[in-house]
Order: sequence, then structure tokens, then C-alpha cells
Amino acid sequence: MDLLNMILNQGGGNSVRQLAGNFGLREDQAVSAITNLLPALGQGLARNAASSGGLESLLGALTSGGHERYLEDPSTLGHETTVQDGNGILGHILGSKEVSRSVAQQAAEKTGIGVDILKKMLPVIAAITMGTLSRQATGARGAAPSGPAGGGLTDLLGQFLDTDRDGSVLDNLLGMASKFFKQ
Repeated sequence: MDLLNMILNQGGGNSVRQLAGNFGLREDQAVSAITNLLPALGQGLARNAASSGGLESLLGALTSGGHERYLEDPSTLGHETTVQDGNGILGHILGSKEVSRSVAQQAAEKTGIGVDILKKMLPVIAAITMGTLSRQATGARGAAPSGPAGGGLTDLLGQFLDTDRDGSVLDNLLGMASKFFKQ
């Protein structure tokens, strides 16, 4: 199952319902927001994972960050601490507030949801994303294990790493690495 569907189906859709309620949206609007914000988050995660020490750092954050709490209790999605955690996640994933604003603006153009609402939703969606990836990385609650045999986290990040959609992430990782070393 891909990351988007994992998030949308989490807890029977409880996270989506909670998110919609927190931001005064219908559930279909919350789904549209997630659908349009998630690719930028995934690409940022993949880019970070491909950097020197990035995968180890990401795995460390996923296994020790306690992000699963957002899935276990969706009512926490409305808490200020969730927004603060999500903003920290965004800082690592996207790098700057300008990039976050640009992501929200692009999603607003596609969804018709106000950019101000999407800017407020983005850190919460980042927290949900990390919770979903954390659950996948730790293999908790019946999730597929990560690693070569089980797919898991590698497969989820592979969706974003395989930018040319040729079925192999190796060529994309090598391209990212060459750009990294040219800096």
C-alpha cells in the first residue's frame, strides 16, 4: 500500500476526519489537501534520506521520535505541541519556511482550499506522515517490516526516490549523490 493510502485509511479514516474538523473542512477537502501536500513531503524525505547520513538520521527519528502517537490518538492533531513538532519536521524535510509557503500555495491552486488553511495544515500533515512512516519502520501493529525482504519503509520512500518512474531508485540515488558531491 502506498503512503497516501496508508495515511487516508489510518484508523478507519479517523485522522482524516479529525483533520477536517480541526480546520473546518469537509472530509473530501481534507483528502484533497493531503493528496496535494504529501508529494512535496515525500520528495523532501527522499532527498534527505539520499544525503550523506540522511537515511540513518531518518530511521533514528522514526524509531525514537514517538510520532506514532498522532495515529494512536487523532485528537492530538489539534494540539499546539503537534504543530510545533510538525514545524520541526518541516524544517528538516523542506528546509525553510519559504519552501513550505510555496508548497501550500501550489496546493491551494490545485485544491481551491485557502493558502492560509493549507499553511496551518502542513505541519499537522507532516506529523501524520512521520507517524505513518514510524509505524512502518518499526513494524508495529501488523505493518510490513522494513528492509529488503519486506519492502516496508524502503518501498514507501521508493515512491518518491524513483523520480523517473523506471522501477529502480539506484539511478536516482546516484544522480542525487553526484549533485551532493558537486556542492
